[in-house]
Formats: sequence, structure tokens, C-alpha cells
Amino acid sequence: MTEDSPQHRLAAAIDRLGTPGFEPALAAWLRAAVPFDNITMLAYPGRDRPRVLHLDAADARVHARLGSAYLKGAYLLDPFHQLHVDGAADGLYRLGDVAPDHFSRGEYFLTYYQGTTLTDELAFVARPAAAVTVTICLGRDASSGRRFSARDIAQAEALAPVCLSLIRRHWAGLAPTGAENQTSASVADSLRANVAAHLGIALTPRQAQVAFLVLKGHSTASIALHLDLSPETVKVFRKQLYARLEISSQAQLFSLLLPMLGSPSGH
Repeated sequence: MTEDSPQHRLAAAIDRLGTPGFEPALAAWLRAAVPFDNITMLAYPGRDRPRVLHLDAADARVHARLGSAYLKGAYLLDPFHQLHVDGAADGLYRLGDVAPDHFSRGEYFLTYYQGTTLTDELAFVARPAAAVTVTICLGRDASSGRRFSARDIAQAEALAPVCLSLIRRHWAGLAPTGAENQTSASVADSLRANVAAHLGIALTPRQAQVAFLVLKGHSTASIALHLDLSPETVKVFRKQLYARLEISSQAQLFSLLLPMLGSPSGH
């Protein structure tokens, strides 16, 4: 057994628990066991913006807009952030299994996500402290052009209990500045307040909720299920929304409202 084996890499990560060298050691173990093109370690602390814990990518485009777009509000549209909002159980998740039904047709995907060149993601998701979620995303991107195989996924599932335990142990001291978790309703409320404050346009609560779900990549049918409305009613709210904002496309909606996401104090 060589020093580059997954077993030796895991031992090195365990030895570095609680030290600044833990993150790269953890990444080295995961890479030895499940080959990936990039890795992104983020903490979602309560309602605070995400904290970057560790980044590594063969293709610089993967993280090129992390600071300029994702951390400034686009994270609120991320399916993995939604797992934090929903209080999802600790585990391994694949992007395709948790993304909205029209994710690949939505402007978040077309305008932001597609630019990262990511083709597939697996995420270890754990809550090391109250109201805090740490997500470790293993990605495949344009540098390989591949997706994770069934064997890769099975290997990641086998590693998950150990990886999740390490996450909980190493980041147990993380804490948000506020203890309350972000919810879809509160994001929609903030969106509505920001649109009124910065654009001088008054949206109804329903229009703001519909706008937020459209931005995330939900279809009309999916929005109807989330809001307990009929698809016809959702279409009416969407038409009213576009008219009030004086726009005619989802691309315009994304461009106009992405800067309006987040708390009013953040603008």
C-alpha cells in the first residue's frame, strides 16, 4: 500500500483535524478515492452569505465568478443551498437529483452555472453545528468532459459516513451571526423589499415568490406545487410580474433581479 493510497490519505486527513492543513488533506483523500476535476468546500451559516473553506479546480472558469456573482446572491438559487434551507439530512447528494425540474433551462443555469463548465456534481452535506451546513462538492467539468460513473457514485456513497463524520468534527465551531435559517419566504420578502427600494416597483408577495422560483429553475407546474396554486394561476402571476417589471423574457428577469437577492442591508 503506497502513501498515495486512499487509506494513507484518510489517515493524513484525520491527523490534521482541527488544523489549517485539514482541508487540502481531506481533498487529497477524496481525490484518491473518487477522481474529480474540482472541489468546492462551502459553509452556509444560518442566513449569512456562504463562507469559502477550500477551492481547487483544474479549469479556472469553475470558480471565476464565485466572488463576483455566487457569493453576492446567486447562491440563493443553488440547489445545494436549498438543501441547507430545507434542513436536509446529512448525506451524499447528486445535483441532478435535487435540482428543480427546469434547472438546465433556467437563467441561473444558462447565465451563471453553464459558465463554470461543470458537467456533474456530487456533494457531501452535513450540519456540524446548529443552523450551519457544510457542503463539499466534487465536480466534473470541461477539463475532463466526463460525468461521474455509477462506480464513482457507489464509491462516494461508501465514503460518505466517514466524510460526514470528519465534517461534523472539524467544523463543529462554525456559527452564523444570526441563528435563524433562511427560508424561501424570507428570500422572496427580501427580493420584494429590494425591488421596491432600488427599482421603485411594488411587487405582491405572490409575484415575488413566483419570481424567486422562476429564477431557481422551476417550471410552471413545479411552482404551482410549491405554492399550492393551479398552473393557470401561476401563469397569471408570472404575466403580471413581467408586466410590472416591464420585461418580456426570463433572461431580463434574471439580469434585473439577481442584484436584488439577499437582505436589503446588503445593497
